[in-house]
Amino acid sequence: MIKIINAEEVEDSFFNGRDFGKSIETVREVLKDVQLRKDQALHEYTKKFDVSNPCEFEIPQSELKAAAERMEKNNPELYKSLCYSHDLALKFALKQKESFDDFEVELEEGVFTGQKNIPVEKAGVYVPAGRFPLVSTVVMTVTPAAAAGAKEIILCTPPRVHPSQKSVAEQKGTGVPGNPYENGKPYADENIMAAAYICGVTKAYACGGSQAIGAMAFGTQSIPKVDVIVGPGNKFVAEAKKLVYGTVGIDMVAGPTEVFIIADSTANPEWVAADLLAQAEHDIVAQPVLATPDKALAEKVAAEIEKQLAVLETKSTAEQSIENFGKIIITESLEQAAELANRKAPEHLELAMEEGEQRNKIQNLVHNYGSLFIGHGAAEVFGDYAAGLNHTLPTSGSARFTGGLSVRVFLKTVTTLRTVSGAKGTIASATASGFIGDAEGLAGHAKAARLRLN
Repeated sequence: MIKIINAEEVEDSFFNGRDFGKSIETVREVLKDVQLRKDQALHEYTKKFDVSNPCEFEIPQSELKAAAERMEKNNPELYKSLCYSHDLALKFALKQKESFDDFEVELEEGVFTGQKNIPVEKAGVYVPAGRFPLVSTVVMTVTPAAAAGAKEIILCTPPRVHPSQKSVAEQKGTGVPGNPYENGKPYADENIMAAAYICGVTKAYACGGSQAIGAMAFGTQSIPKVDVIVGPGNKFVAEAKKLVYGTVGIDMVAGPTEVFIIADSTANPEWVAADLLAQAEHDIVAQPVLATPDKALAEKVAAEIEKQLAVLETKSTAEQSIENFGKIIITESLEQAAELANRKAPEHLELAMEEGEQRNKIQNLVHNYGSLFIGHGAAEVFGDYAAGLNHTLPTSGSARFTGGLSVRVFLKTVTTLRTVSGAKGTIASATASGFIGDAEGLAGHAKAARLRLN
């Protein structure tokens, strides 16, 4: 049963970050090994952790295309849904790119400063494929890279046994974690491969875990070094991304997923409960939270959660999340709920309220969130899958200082300077630079500036 508490009972620890990492030494050794021994190390870790240790890591484009064609034939609704999701995500990412202007402006006479937005050359994306192969993550990571104009998009995802070799693997008792099928054809989850083809991945590799992050960060004989690595993963993947930052860029370090719903008396208890459970089923440490001044609504939502849990296929996971990390907070007002949300800075923030002055007020009060879902109809799951928004968002309070994955991650905003010799502004800049160089004791700086005065 989800806990119902009053706002004054919320402990300070509720607002602290939650990373659940604690795997730094293990990951540090993996990264060091991959950097030194490259493909040899990848094969050894793949043999240790995965169900297949392929003869090579690159999945042929023909396999990606065939997977997409099979999906279109055998599961046309999923194929159309992924195409729709990709189309919306691409439109949104291209619109984002339009907002990052290239310009040159004359600040003072003869001093022209400018800005350019240049895409990275090689984007690396990681797509997990554990209990729930995240096919939607392909759309969310690859599409903004393509919209930015990255020349190459490299995808890594855990290996699978090739369908043509499954019967042999079963006969040998292989193809399971700890006893992988050896030297097979490179292959991955069917839906992930199909989505990779739909979204325009340049190269895909059957390589997972922290070793895949190392491969993209440092480069191996098979997997190229990239400029930016994005995408979610388990605690080992998250730790690896944190450790390689600086060698490559990353989107963010993601912790357990979370949703915070602010609801008034107009909210539908069935819908609110469903949204809380949709988040809870991700992980036993996911955090679903409702804040409302309406105690009757709170009790109805709690009862509805139990009703829906009873028939939910992912009950074993969602129930632990609800019991251990879920909360319904009774607030004195909606304004207090907004204050709690700003302190929490949740990954997803929903306003389950009718359109009107009150909702507008709360919408203006909240400012710390990864993505905001406004109104009863704006289900958070739409943002996960098919509304154009990116579902790779900041967690554990990091929404206080960053937004989610966007086309910006794949763009470098660089600056330019152009001057006209002898112009008033150029003389002023040279003069000021000379005096500042003197003050810092950097005589070379001062001289380089004053030479321009001649």
